[in-house]
Formats: sequence, structure tokens, C-alpha cells
Amino acid sequence: MSRGAKLGLFAVIAVVVIAGLVMAGSARKANRATDVRMEAVGRRDLVAAVTSSGQIEAKSQVSLSSEVTARILKIHVKEGDMVKAGELLVELDQAQFKGAVDRSEAGLAQANAATVQATANRDQSKRGLDRQRELKKTSPNLVTDESVELADQTFKVAEANLKSSQAQMAQATASVKEAKDNLARTMLYSPIAGRVVRLAVQEGEVAVPGTFSKETGLLMRIADLSVILAKVKVDETDIVRLALNDSVSVTIDAFPDTAFVGRVTKIGNSATTATTTGTSTDKAVDFEVEVTLANPPHDVRPDLSMTSRIITSVRKGALSIPIIALTARALPNTAGDAKAATPIAATAPAMPGDTTRKKAKEQEGVFVVQNGIARFRPVKVGITGDDYVEVLDGLKEGETVVAGTYQAIRDMKDSTRVKAAPTTGSEVKKP
Repeated sequence: MSRGAKLGLFAVIAVVVIAGLVMAGSARKANRATDVRMEAVGRRDLVAAVTSSGQIEAKSQVSLSSEVTARILKIHVKEGDMVKAGELLVELDQAQFKGAVDRSEAGLAQANAATVQATANRDQSKRGLDRQRELKKTSPNLVTDESVELADQTFKVAEANLKSSQAQMAQATASVKEAKDNLARTMLYSPIAGRVVRLAVQEGEVAVPGTFSKETGLLMRIADLSVILAKVKVDETDIVRLALNDSVSVTIDAFPDTAFVGRVTKIGNSATTATTTGTSTDKAVDFEVEVTLANPPHDVRPDLSMTSRIITSVRKGALSIPIIALTARALPNTAGDAKAATPIAATAPAMPGDTTRKKAKEQEGVFVVQNGIARFRPVKVGITGDDYVEVLDGLKEGETVVAGTYQAIRDMKDSTRVKAAPTTGSEVKKP
């Protein structure tokens, strides 16, 4: 055998050996068990809750504004003061309004005098008409028909003048009342008992009616802090889970170390103004929910930021699994073939216009570990707590499920070999 032939033979043998080693390594890698965190299906107390944020508000709150335009002469309170119902708060300049009252009263006196004069003229014309009619009846030759008609016409004109004077008098009376009402509006009193939570003006400024804007005419805001509300916005996907009198835990940012208890007292029936999130077509639909606090802090203030945790459901001793264990798979159209389940992410999407493929059904489930093999099993779940979810059907107490890591569960296929991973204390419990 020549030297070249020997080298060629050695090369072929080397390639065969290397290929065998690679195949053996691949086989060993395929049979290698995946490190996962396992947990037994057990019974736990679960609490389902909806968390949302909002602001503290007083149940009764009044924004005080002026109904007339005038300069502010005196403010009798400061921001933060407690006031009683009916207490004088602000005095406005009364000069122009007192002048208006004087003018209207003078006009009323003039209208009254005109009414007295018109009444006298009417009475006199009535007596003249009566005399003409009596003479015409007793002595027809002494009084002509034209004289009777003239006396009657004079009476009617006098009566009309009296009615006009009476109308002018009513108008003057209304003007006096309006002028006095405007004068009374220069003294502003508190409509409720509470605290001045905002003082928006100073003495010397001009108070204007808030015809077009409440903020423009705002003088001060008074809040009755005897009943405190927490107003929060709840997403449309959670609002259906809420009910009146649901228990609520409220955390106020200004009191971080204390949780306050409340109850849901009002649930909005219509959504608040939708806000755009992300793209212009994605809009968040929220509903306003009112929570009444049972024992609010003494120095609470409106507009404080807060977070609420509304308890919607409670289960005692519910069969449960970790939330991270719950996953979803696209099952084939043939029911019952759980072994063929594949990850949703691995399912190729159908191309537009492709009518030959049917969309695979998605099924929630878990990977149950038996003899070191993880098999996907569909389950039916109930309420979701903070870390665990209730299992209604599909699992039995004591069975072992894959509970981590999230990456391992996401990439796992049916019948994967698994083994318990060493505990490092830094595993992520939730996806």
C-alpha cells in the first residue's frame, strides 16, 4: 500500500470517529434533564384583590366664589382655619351696591307717587262718568250723548294710566330687591362647617363671577373632613369584579407606615374620559370608584396621593399552584392529544389568505412531573392571589408541578426530562 493510500485511510477513520463522538454527545445532550424548580399542589388561603391608585377627597367640598364683581376689602380667615356654617368669610366693597339700592329706592318712591296720582285721576274720572250717566237718565235734554262718551273715554284712559303706574311700581320694587340682593352678596358666609383647604385670593384683588371658569372666580375652597373618600380609577377588566361594601386597604403616600381600612361605597356606571396609551389607537378605559375610609388620619388633606387594594374574593384552604407554573399551549384540533402540545411561541402564524390551516386552540395548563418527566396537563383555574392561583379542575393535592424558572416553563415541551434545580435563593417567582 502506497503512502498516499495509507494517509487517505487514516483520514476516513478520523472522520468516522469524530462523527461518532459528535452523535454520542448530541444523544447525551438530548437525554440531559432540564433544571427546574418543582412544587407540590397544596391548599392555601387565597385573597384576590384589585390594586389601583387615586387621590384623597372630602365627601363634602364647596368652592366659594363671588356672584358680583367687586374689590375684596377684608378676608376673615386663613388657609387651614376651621370655620362654622354661616360664619363670615369675605367682605367686598359695597359702595356701588349701596348707591344702586338708593337709586332703586328713589325710583320706587317716584313710582309710588305716580301710582297715587293715577289712582286719584281714575277716581275723579269715574265720578265724572257716573254724574254724566245719572243726568242723562234724569234729564236727557241737558246732557248729550257725546258728553257721556267723552266722560267714559276719560275714565278708561285714567284707568289705563293707573295700571301703567302700578306696573312701574312693581318694576321699581323688583329693582330694589335686586339691588339689595347684590348688596347682600358682598358679604360671603360659609355654607358648611369645615376647613379652608385653599385660599386663592388676597385682600385688594377684584373678585369676579366664575361664569366661564370655576378656577377664575374661585375665592376659597372649604372641605368637610368628617367623612374622607379615596377616589380611584379601576380598569375595565377589573371593574366587573367589584361590588359595593367590598373591603379595601388604603395606603396614603403621606403616611407610608400605616394602612387604613375602608369600604367601596360607589362604583361608576360610565367610564371616565379615556386616556391614550402607547399608540393613538390604544386607549385605557377606567371607571371611578369611591372608597369611604373608616378611621382616616387626623391631619389628612384632600388631593393626597394614595393606593387602594380592593378585596374581591377570599378562599380558605383552596387547592392552588404558583402563578408562575400556569402557562398556555396551542393544542391541535384533535382533542385529547396532550403529547402533541407545543409552545404558543413556537406555533408558526398563518399567512394572510391561508385558508388551509385552522387556528390552534390555546389551553391553560401546567407541566406535571411524574418519574422525572414533565407532561403538559390542561387545568381550570379560579381566583388569583398574590403568588398563587386557585385550581378548580385538572390537578390533585400532592401532585408535583414545574414552578420555575419562567424561561424553562416558556421553552418546555411535553415529555421533557426534568430534575430539581439547586436552590440559590435568587429565583424569580413570577414571570
